[in-house]
Amino acid sequence: MTSVSSSRASLAGLALGILFALCMMHFTFDAALAQAPAAAEPTVNKGDTAWMLTATVLVLLMTIPGLALFYGGLVRSKNTLSVLMWVFYAVCIVTILWVFVGYSLAFTGGSTSFIGGFSKAFLSGVTPDSKAATFSVGVAIPELLYVCFQMTFAAITPALIVGALVERMKFSAMALFLPLWVLLVYCPIAHMVWYWAGPDAIDAAAKAVAAATDAAAKAAAEAKLAEVNADSGLIFSWGAIDFAGGTVVHINSGIAGLVGALLLGKRIGFGKDLMAPHSLTFNMIGASLLWVGWFGFNAGSNLEASGGAVLAMANSFVATAAAALAWMFVEWMAKGKPSMLGIVTGAVAGLVAVTPASGFAGPMGAIVLGLIAGAVCYVFCSAVKNALGYDDALDVFGVHCVGGIVGAILTGILVNPSLGGTGIMNYETGKIAEYVFSTQVLAQIKAVCLTLVWSGVGTLIILKVIDVIIGLRPTPEAEREGLDLTEHGERAYTT
Repeated sequence: MTSVSSSRASLAGLALGILFALCMMHFTFDAALAQAPAAAEPTVNKGDTAWMLTATVLVLLMTIPGLALFYGGLVRSKNTLSVLMWVFYAVCIVTILWVFVGYSLAFTGGSTSFIGGFSKAFLSGVTPDSKAATFSVGVAIPELLYVCFQMTFAAITPALIVGALVERMKFSAMALFLPLWVLLVYCPIAHMVWYWAGPDAIDAAAKAVAAATDAAAKAAAEAKLAEVNADSGLIFSWGAIDFAGGTVVHINSGIAGLVGALLLGKRIGFGKDLMAPHSLTFNMIGASLLWVGWFGFNAGSNLEASGGAVLAMANSFVATAAAALAWMFVEWMAKGKPSMLGIVTGAVAGLVAVTPASGFAGPMGAIVLGLIAGAVCYVFCSAVKNALGYDDALDVFGVHCVGGIVGAILTGILVNPSLGGTGIMNYETGKIAEYVFSTQVLAQIKAVCLTLVWSGVGTLIILKVIDVIIGLRPTPEAEREGLDLTEHGERAYTT
């Protein structure tokens, strides 16, 4: 009996010991969890910040003086200052609009996937210490720097439209058109293409799904992940990719330029009078500044001083050179002589086409893209334009819209890793997603079509309203005398 009692006591003691040990393990585990560090805040790297400061200034250089000189040299001397004025005004008015409401409309979540909200209007909540996501988990840049970088994109886009409307539009009409277009056309397109929750939000939500221990927790985590993925612009949600602005900047401005040119009508004397560029020297200097500044445009869109920026830089070299040579040789064969105007215009066409692909294509793919863009844009700026008879004065449609379409669609092909592309990162898995040709190219085509419709219709409505209110064109006498004197009271040249 004593033996049985002793055994029972031993078992009871063993059980209590095991229970005590389990309790201690439980409390120790809980304490460890409590002390475990939270997910690390994204960090700002001084090298990334320095690069993005440089890239922002380079994009500004593209517009003033790059684009201003490129366009200014292509018009007749009596309209030189008017073009320079329009481009400089575009930078100034967009800069103010951007910090007032433009940034918030483009890069915050809204009630729809078409446009953002007003949560960051007047830069509310944006400080030198607030952060903007990049394309790497745990890496950020100062948000105010991101505001400035995107501001330069918003400024050059309406300035590009100017080239289609030169020599025949009143400054008062242009002064009203540019800010309205930025708010009603540019900001929605920028939001639809580029706005998303960011890599950190998706990564955190995906990790929460993986860490869920029961069905209810997993369902809640999956719902949160779906919510994070849904926090994006419409075109982004389709899976379309645009590294630096093929749709947002070039197709957007190019189709707006065509609509504006058609609505304004032809310049007086178009097809009869000689309308040769007055300074191809200005044109070449402007094109060169555009190429230099474009490294900020494309490589800067990587948002980090990393291999992605280097790839975008390399592609911006080789695609541009290939397009310039393609244009030159096609023109040489068609007209018997290669022209300086042709080779620099071809270079711009290459820069346009590689913009959406600059961070996705491999260098060999970028060369192919440049060769195709140079030849196709030449055909549209010569044969197609002459056949249809529209007066797109400085070939905004033929270079920017057509080049942008070529680049946007081919980006969907050249991103394929088997063709030397980078592939597309899946932030839920942390790996490159499987490439599906039909899915990606269809997404690119849908993005192109929506941009064409939104910008084309929006531009038409804005110009029609302005025409009713104040009119678009100067008097025939003023147009013949030149807009420098009649609109601004100045001359570009005194002799």
